[in-house]
Amino acid sequence: MNKKQKLENIFNYIFNETNRSVTDYISIEDILKMTSFQELYEQLESEYFFDVEIIYYAKAMDYLKENDPSLTDSLIIAFDMCYSPCDLNSEKLASILASKKVIESFSSYYDEIQDILTNNE
Repeated sequence: MNKKQKLENIFNYIFNETNRSVTDYISIEDILKMTSFQELYEQLESEYFFDVEIIYYAKAMDYLKENDPSLTDSLIIAFDMCYSPCDLNSEKLASILASKKVIESFSSYYDEIQDILTNNE
């Protein structure tokens, strides 16, 4: 399996976990020119790949009920991001939690992506 196929497989796993496609933000050809996970991460960050926006109260509440029913995780993330309680609502909490989950999913493939991008095969 070549580098492109390996990356596509990883990106498919990420898509299945997050419903976000890396190659919708950066072409696989451009990714293959990169030399590190960090370079890819920074490029995705600048393209807002990690920013998830959940709008509408009902969708936000459904997301929170499924992923953080006690709101503990999303409130901790909001606190770490220096949000004031008056700045928070269900949409904001759901969005920051979903964004964190995308970052965690992508970052969980650090070793594999780093190996692919630094390997000169």
